[in-house]
Amino acid sequence: MMKVIVSTSGKDLDSSVDPRFGRAPYFLLVDTETWETELVENKQNLQAPQGAGIQAASLVARYKPGAVLTGHCGPKAFQTLQAANIPVATGAQGTVKEAVEKFNKGEYSYSNSPDVEGHWV
Repeated sequence: MMKVIVSTSGKDLDSSVDPRFGRAPYFLLVDTETWETELVENKQNLQAPQGAGIQAASLVARYKPGAVLTGHCGPKAFQTLQAANIPVATGAQGTVKEAVEKFNKGEYSYSNSPDVEGHWV
């Protein structure tokens, strides 16, 4: 069993993956076998002038996911997740359910570095 956390613009498996990690409105923690979910609100970071990536990564790390699936991940968030031993797969798109299905099939590879510069909006 593995739990992954997905950056999302909505509150359930049918919601779209949010391409922004640090400023995604929500994260959905998904059990890759049972499809049980837990919603994690990221509202404190939506208006943050800076530091949203680090704060979002720290929030996500508390849930101890086996991986993060997101569209893009900046350098500070990536370093924070890496320090917590949480692998990051970027390039996720579609619905949360579709992203997790692709992850289960091994269609995403883990990133070795951030894929965008900091302060990407």
